Amino acid sequence: MTITGIIGTLIIGFFAGLIARFLKPGDDGMGIIMTSILGIAGAFAATFIGQALGLYDKGQAAGFIGAVIGAILVLVVVGLVTKKK
Repeated sequence: MTITGIIGTLIIGFFAGLIARFLKPGDDGMGIIMTSILGIAGAFAATFIGQALGLYDKGQAAGFIGAVIGAILVLVVVGLVTKKK
């Protein structure tokens, strides 16, 4: 992944995290920073999976919809792992 691809993924991930937090129901008690970090993680996951499936070329950031889906999945997984009983 090139530096422009990484920067693009970071920017897309930031906004994808915010949108994913808005779309995912429930109160996880996460602040904007944690939500952004999880969004960025989801965007990197979507980029990696998209490249593995041949949807994106190397150095190309994940598509915005893919990044939002990846961010939602990461938020759901973190919510399940950190859920208090």
